[in-house]
Amino acid sequence: MTFRGAIYVGKQTDTCLLSLPRYLRTTCNVSSSSRFHQSSVYPFSQTGEKYRIRAVSGVAVDPVAPKKETEEPSKENWKIKMLYDGECPLCMREVNMLLERNRSYGAIKFVDISSDTYRAEDNQGLDYKTAMGRIHAILSDNTVVTDVEAFRKLYEAVGLGWVYAITKYEPITSIADAIYGVWAKYRLPITGRPPLEQVLEARKKKNELCEDIKVCKT
Repeated sequence: MTFRGAIYVGKQTDTCLLSLPRYLRTTCNVSSSSRFHQSSVYPFSQTGEKYRIRAVSGVAVDPVAPKKETEEPSKENWKIKMLYDGECPLCMREVNMLLERNRSYGAIKFVDISSDTYRAEDNQGLDYKTAMGRIHAILSDNTVVTDVEAFRKLYEAVGLGWVYAITKYEPITSIADAIYGVWAKYRLPITGRPPLEQVLEARKKKNELCEDIKVCKT
């Protein structure tokens, strides 16, 4: 219900404000000698903003300003940058998991090295061939980390540091890096893709064609 204007309570009355909502009612059985000074319900403002009302004797009403929606964190406010191969189906399972976790943290910036817009100069000089050879991550201070250490830093950024915590210690570190090295070497044929040399040649031809027709995918 919307109240327009103001409700005035007489000087000699014991009537409860039954016409008001429950949260605006005063205590019943008020003595006839009591009086309420300008107990009012203010209407909506012309701008459409709502105000909280306090029906208290002799006290001015304090408006409550509407809350502003929380601003989303800046996309550049990242702690670590992950370089990933967007054309690797197995890799994307892990990337998608980290993407989902990162919604609550905003700590990781994801960079797809398979994109036509990937630039080595924006990523500490890491060209496509180098980035395809193994996992790379770049910390906010421009430090480049690779292999299992990169995974450990990425997982720590989204509250899953315990997964790779044991890899901080030798000989676990060396063993984990060796196992990952085998995966990195054979991941292309394992996922049904041609050898890296063929991938690089196909990318080179694509870039040349892109320059000739002046059209690239973004």
